[in-house]
Amino acid sequence: MLQSIRDRLTGPIVWFVIALIAIPFAFWGIDSFNTGGGDPVVVKVGDQKITQAQFRQTYGQRYEQYRSLLGESFRADLFDESKFREMTLDDMVQESAMRQYARSEGYRASDATLRDFLVSVPAFQKDGKFSADTYRELLKQQGMKPDAYEIQLRDALAIEQLRATVQATAFVTPAQAWDAQRLEKQARRITVVPVSSKKFRDGVTVTDAQIADRYETDKTRYMSRERLKLAYVEVDRTKLAAVEAPAPEVLKAIYDSEKDQRFASGEERRASHILVSFGADKDAAKKKADELLARIKSGSDFAQLAREQSDDTGSKEQGGDLGWVRKGMMAPKFETALYEIPAANGITGPVETEFGWHLIKLAEIKAASTRPLDDAGVQAELLDVYRNREGEKRFQELSTKLEQLAFENTTLEPVAAELKLEIKTTDWFTREGGEGIAAVDAVKQVAFSPEVLEASENSKPIRASADALVVVHKAEYEPARQQPLEEVKERVRETVVTDAAVKLAKTTADELVAQVKAGQSLSDAAKAKNLEVQFDGPAARGQSGLEGAVGSAIFRMPRPAAGSVHVEAVDNGNGGVSVIALTEVIDPPKPDEAQLATAGSSARDSVAGAEFGAYRKTVEDAVKVKRISAPDTKTENPEL
Repeated sequence: MLQSIRDRLTGPIVWFVIALIAIPFAFWGIDSFNTGGGDPVVVKVGDQKITQAQFRQTYGQRYEQYRSLLGESFRADLFDESKFREMTLDDMVQESAMRQYARSEGYRASDATLRDFLVSVPAFQKDGKFSADTYRELLKQQGMKPDAYEIQLRDALAIEQLRATVQATAFVTPAQAWDAQRLEKQARRITVVPVSSKKFRDGVTVTDAQIADRYETDKTRYMSRERLKLAYVEVDRTKLAAVEAPAPEVLKAIYDSEKDQRFASGEERRASHILVSFGADKDAAKKKADELLARIKSGSDFAQLAREQSDDTGSKEQGGDLGWVRKGMMAPKFETALYEIPAANGITGPVETEFGWHLIKLAEIKAASTRPLDDAGVQAELLDVYRNREGEKRFQELSTKLEQLAFENTTLEPVAAELKLEIKTTDWFTREGGEGIAAVDAVKQVAFSPEVLEASENSKPIRASADALVVVHKAEYEPARQQPLEEVKERVRETVVTDAAVKLAKTTADELVAQVKAGQSLSDAAKAKNLEVQFDGPAARGQSGLEGAVGSAIFRMPRPAAGSVHVEAVDNGNGGVSVIALTEVIDPPKPDEAQLATAGSSARDSVAGAEFGAYRKTVEDAVKVKRISAPDTKTENPEL
């Protein structure tokens, strides 16, 4: 169906992400789900296996995307690898389970559905219209072929059909909608007094004996991590010298060998159609199509009839216009009928396909053509092809030489001298990583391997990015060690002071709670202790200044009886405690019908999302998910 899309593929570069995230499932390593060999299995999902290698590849892709998304804000030392690892595996399991279940239940994405999706993706468009050139170029940059991408996309669209089917059944009653609106718009009259531990720090006295006792109790907290500095050389494809333009005959040779695939365009036909779907009565649909054809032959305007009568919602507003079509884009019977029309403005039909009966009009014919060698655009593209190939060849030659020299030498100096490379050095980093190449998982693993760390050998070339290889060598190393008390005494003192101050803050907060329960107002009790009121009045959900633990606690507190107060002390996440006194729950007025309808729509969306989440769990049970081993983010062979 999409052969013509594949045939026209070259063009400007645009961002690709939209094409894969336009549906609710991202595909992390789908192509490899059906392979595995002797690779250890992490999870068995139905009749498919997720292996360690597949998980590592997917984890690496997501990690790099996460780092790119955060940019300079990314902090390797704050990155929760364990949580990210579980999220990645959960996504892979869910995607595999949903894909298998959708197939077993008969959900399929037709050629027309696939085509409609592709032409709607902004990343694949040029000047507001689908560009086959852009499509292929973007896939190429992602290391994908159209066939493989379209297989994945079919699965995704089938899963989307399943999701839409489940979510379409969700509903809420007017009473439920009102409850949701009431809770969302509810306000609570409160008084909040924060008791900061900082207020008590100056009054804390710490002795050397207390410091020594705490050090012995928490001794394992005062271990320095092993750390390492690497020396390395790098071969970067993007920094190689530019390739000179070749002789004209070289470009001609490339043109002659590739003109049919790269520069030839087959015949194209601009088509319009009127679709009459089968509905419940195929014969009645055929009769309607015959009647419409008779009206056209009697002089009725084809485009106007398409707007009024066509069941193709994607083209009817354009008078049935389908744009330029080449062989391979449409359903076979449709395509055959279109190409049998002898001349422009010819009409044929009804033609039966899986979608219904079609009346087809041929608007224009664009003859097959081949762009000539002397065309400026052709010359520019041929030069790009030549330079890319020569650049890749030079990079591969350098890579091979780099691997050979790294193996033959025990230091980096001969490697750098032979290849005219600079020896660079990283900053100190731990097994969790650091900056620059020390943030790359493959580099981290090799850096702490016995070959580099203990034997002080050159590593094999490691893929540091899509365009760069590095060879690393140990520069400096410090093993983990117990830090003596003298070295960490101030850190221990700080811990003792902080704990004592927090304890005093909690004691003060408890006293305030007791005073309020005894009948005193929280404001008066706080004033007596020289504490300030942070908030006093009605608070809505998401109230500015009352976020986090305090904001959550406010709306968890039970509704107090009339004339009474409910009071609690809550850890506020800022090294202290906040005392909250709730005196009244203020419900919003009941909404009118329009407001209730809006609230119902929002509540229904929430219910639909929750129901589909529960449905996914049911699917996993039906498909049978069996976890076999823990996922491992360390690669077996990170080198080239």
